[in-house]
Amino acid sequence: MFRQKGFSLSKFLFYTYAVLVLFFTLGPLVIVTILAFNNNPSASFPWQGFTLDWFKSSTPGRVGLFDDARMMNAIGVSIKVAIVVTLISVALGVNNAFLFVRHKFRGQGALYLLMLGPLVVPGVVLGTSILAFSYGIANGLDKIFGAGAGTFLRPGFWLVVLGQVSFVATTTTLVITARLKRFDPSLEEAAMDLGASRSQAVRLITIPFLMPAMIGAGIIAFLFSFENFNTTYFLSGPDPTVPILLYSRLRFGITPEINAVSVLLMVVTGILGFISFAFQKEDNVA
Repeated sequence: MFRQKGFSLSKFLFYTYAVLVLFFTLGPLVIVTILAFNNNPSASFPWQGFTLDWFKSSTPGRVGLFDDARMMNAIGVSIKVAIVVTLISVALGVNNAFLFVRHKFRGQGALYLLMLGPLVVPGVVLGTSILAFSYGIANGLDKIFGAGAGTFLRPGFWLVVLGQVSFVATTTTLVITARLKRFDPSLEEAAMDLGASRSQAVRLITIPFLMPAMIGAGIIAFLFSFENFNTTYFLSGPDPTVPILLYSRLRFGITPEINAVSVLLMVVTGILGFISFAFQKEDNVA
């Protein structure tokens, strides 16, 4: 009887499972978004009216996100770190893609597996390992060249950048390599037959072909860098990134401003995610 009406137990279980998954994954995001606009200083229900104070307000005891100097500084640090990490990681990704696709050499497989290592190493282990390794080199530089020579390898901006590049570049390499494998080398040969040099052929033919993957990989790299906590926690200096500052404040309880920051991050992440998806779709069509 159930089958005649278009109903089956498998369909019921499937839709129930889908609803539960959506509720579990999207429910907290919806609650955080509602509380970010709730005129309740305790960052909880009941609803006490709509307000934008948690985004823009300088009233004592009710400082909004955009009037919080420390939070805005953390956002600025995160953006600067993410931009530098993205540029370095995409450049390394292109270089690595050409290395593994265009060249054959002894130990290539082993080197490729080593490159994938940071993806499977826990962020805590990676962060502590990089910190210990960099401290050793920094101390050596200080002894050889004088105090301060190894400052860039101590916790701070550049160590965060180097630490994040160690695993973000792996992701960009995988994305760009997958695109380069689909490129027809005869197009470069045709360009060189017409008088172009090898570098000109790569710059005018191959790089434009890789551009959708490079942009998509860059967006992924930016998101990975901006939202990273595990590795960055051990490498950051006096100027924390947004995840580190949020963690330090969450230890004292959730505030409406934290909900406002979460909403801002969700919006930015969603926009960048859609852009990345659009470029990946163009990559697949091409």
